[in-house]
Amino acid sequence: MLDFDLIIRNAMIVDGSGAPPFEGELAAKDGRIAAVGPRGSVTGTAAREIDAEGRTLTPGFVDVHTHYDAQITWDPNLLPSGYHGVTTAVVGNCGVGFAPAHPDKHDWLIQLMEGVEDIPGAALSEGIEWEWETFPEYLDALERTPMAMDVATQVPHSAVRAYVMGERGAKNEPATPEDITAMARIVKEGVAAGALGFSTSRTIAHRALDGEPVPGTFAAEDELFGIGKVLGELGTGIFEVAGAGAAGEDIAAPKKEVDWMRRLSAHIQRPVTFAMLQVDSAPNLWRELLDLSVEAAGEGAEIYPQVAGRPFGMLMGLQTERHALAAKPSYMAIAHLPFEERVAKLRDPEVKAKILGEDIVGEPGFHMIWEQYASLFPLGNPLDYEPSPDQSIEARAKREGRDPAELLYDLMLEDDGRAIFLVPILNYSDRNCDHIYEMMHHPRAVLGLGDGGAHCALICDASIPTFMLSHWVRDRTRGERVPVEFAIRRMTRDTAELYGLQDRGLLAPGMKADLNLIDLDVVDLELPEAVADLPAGGRRLMQRARGYVATFVSGVEVMRDGEPTGATPGQLIRGAQGAPA
Repeated sequence: MLDFDLIIRNAMIVDGSGAPPFEGELAAKDGRIAAVGPRGSVTGTAAREIDAEGRTLTPGFVDVHTHYDAQITWDPNLLPSGYHGVTTAVVGNCGVGFAPAHPDKHDWLIQLMEGVEDIPGAALSEGIEWEWETFPEYLDALERTPMAMDVATQVPHSAVRAYVMGERGAKNEPATPEDITAMARIVKEGVAAGALGFSTSRTIAHRALDGEPVPGTFAAEDELFGIGKVLGELGTGIFEVAGAGAAGEDIAAPKKEVDWMRRLSAHIQRPVTFAMLQVDSAPNLWRELLDLSVEAAGEGAEIYPQVAGRPFGMLMGLQTERHALAAKPSYMAIAHLPFEERVAKLRDPEVKAKILGEDIVGEPGFHMIWEQYASLFPLGNPLDYEPSPDQSIEARAKREGRDPAELLYDLMLEDDGRAIFLVPILNYSDRNCDHIYEMMHHPRAVLGLGDGGAHCALICDASIPTFMLSHWVRDRTRGERVPVEFAIRRMTRDTAELYGLQDRGLLAPGMKADLNLIDLDVVDLELPEAVADLPAGGRRLMQRARGYVATFVSGVEVMRDGEPTGATPGQLIRGAQGAPA
């Protein structure tokens, strides 16, 4: 009889605790880690034995900020997150989701998600099979769904508000005491059934497809506290917030938001986490928010700013639907052509001259962003998410004595038209990542904001885990790097503990056998590319990785050399998970 299901030997083990790496081996049985220790410490036989050949063995990554609420119903691998070592994904962030849902509100919820998170509505309409109305029924549907990774949920404010208040809720009218009681009852039911908490959005940057702010954006304290108190009554769950001013739209708002969050947390004795990014209009506000979170801890409040591991910005190129040429009449005349033919046309000097000489059609919209040449950078090859000011289109055009629009046109045609450009909108006010380094090291901060599954046309930040390993651990040249044990702890144990998942994020006996075997010498990001792999032919940006030898969920290999194995050992997580005895 075999002793174990899996043994991995000759590995450099980074166990998630923050301790330095050590040479060792690990055994797994029945989905759990059975033994881990220095080389030679694991004895016995296994159904499968792997020689890691000195590669790095880590816990699977726990991504607490994704928007796979719909995608999980059709994509068991949750790509691109599956490419980047994620073994646990938390959905239902930013107050948006698909449950509870009255049958006549399906299209409205789809339009809300499309507007807020830029997920193609046609893909959602075709991909979602509405097998639920209540939140517990949504969990039951997910539990029947094949998954390659574990998925946890949060109850979204917007869906709850619309379910209870109808049009009044959708239009952000004030909630009555009766409305609040009904919403609290639904949230309590959802958390009792297994949701890890409740989420809300208060930033006016989050709007439905019709331009309306998401339900709950202007919720008064009686509503927020009336709903939040159920977490205290249950003694479990986290309160997640996309706060007012998070996108820089109101620099006075974030400190006011922290004020009610700290009072709420102290009152209900539950953690509150909120999105925090550096904004150009107040580039040092983030330090004040971190200081306030420390002050709050002294009052018995648990406030955790959620930070991103790299600049938060949009990607642009001829592959994307929105780019610098898209609103020019002569480009629009060839936009229907297959990609290669379109690129060939764009190389024609006459076509180039026409496009560069034209004004845009319609509202400026995104075109205004593409013309901010001092903030527009080629992503390059190798990819550079921390570009210096002298790499901008404006700086390069000045050096070469060229018009920046013409330079950009030519650069967009590089790499057979697949060149990608980065516009860092947030988290890059000082044009380096030093502030991100400081944020990540703050004891109250938690790493998140990857938005996996969302912002399909312009962003692909689900790849941040790989960026942490390639840029922060190995390649950074414009400032300090971080030890691999720090990066791994931030993506595993820290995120798992915040969300009450004490059974993962650490390589120790009894913990879940969620594992990554990684070649740290070669781990890196591939160039983002547009793919049409969503239902109804929906397009999105996809970014793959290299250097992941294998990813395991509950001891079962779900990814091998960057490709899904087809195995689906993942499960719906119902509620906080205790540490193994």
